[in-house]
Amino acid sequence: MNPSAYCGGVKVLQVLQKGPLISPEGYVRITRTALYLLCVIVVSGAAVRLSGSGLGCSDWPRCNAEKFVDVSTFHGAIEQVNRLFTGLVAAVVIVAVLAARYRIPYRRDLLWMAWGLVLGVAGQVILGGIVVLTDLNPIANQGHFILSMFLVANAFVLLKRSQENAVSIERQISTVGVWVVRLVCVCGGIAIFTGTVVTGSGPHAGDEKSRRLGFEVATAAKVHGTSVIIMIALMLVLAGYVRRTQGLVSMRSSLEIVILVSILQATVGYVQYFNDIPALLVGIHVFGATLFFISLVNLWLIGHQTFAAKREIVERKSIIV
Repeated sequence: MNPSAYCGGVKVLQVLQKGPLISPEGYVRITRTALYLLCVIVVSGAAVRLSGSGLGCSDWPRCNAEKFVDVSTFHGAIEQVNRLFTGLVAAVVIVAVLAARYRIPYRRDLLWMAWGLVLGVAGQVILGGIVVLTDLNPIANQGHFILSMFLVANAFVLLKRSQENAVSIERQISTVGVWVVRLVCVCGGIAIFTGTVVTGSGPHAGDEKSRRLGFEVATAAKVHGTSVIIMIALMLVLAGYVRRTQGLVSMRSSLEIVILVSILQATVGYVQYFNDIPALLVGIHVFGATLFFISLVNLWLIGHQTFAAKREIVERKSIIV
């Protein structure tokens, strides 16, 4: 036997035993796919509610008492497609974990964030079941959407981290600037939450028999609008600070995106309110809220951005970390 051929065979066997090797570029593609799908499922979930298909499947995890999968009715088909799409999302986030495990060079921070996606999707599946079993309880629906936003944020941060090799060691902007960024982001989060209160009080419950939060839509909308106005005012303060400070190109562009999306969202919100809240505009508003939250997370990351050292690369010691 040729010794060199034998040694080569051993090397190939060792590589196969270790698993497939994932390049940094390949991992970026996987995380980008996960982010896209998580954004799509937010909109598809909204479509279930806006089409009145929230109880198209009256049971969970089965569609109904007779069938596990049932697309024999319009509402049932819409709900069933959304559930099946959740399975696709779950498969992709599991791939993100496995790919992080075999990414070269290996980074533990990426693996932990990928596990966050898995836990979040599992939580969404459970919470989705609670929504159905409680006949579309508006508080459960609120939790469903808010958890979706955290999942989208997790996926976005994972994507951003997979694209860079630096670890934070010093801030790019002053402490005052960082606190203004934080205030903008907190107010943005409050605007998202008050938006879910408006939704929970409005006409699109997912089923005509489902109960609502009990607030007057006009009152909830005023509170939501006020939170948006306060947030935009803080953005303008931050814009003034960024304009007076040299070298904040990334901050300026990310802030411009947040302001633009906020203005578009506010416009859609006012138009839908004064036109009896049509389902199509609500769906667009939900999609816009997802983009808004991503832009807000991006602003937070840029506001805390730092430069210099390479991230720690550690040896894989187990399938978990």
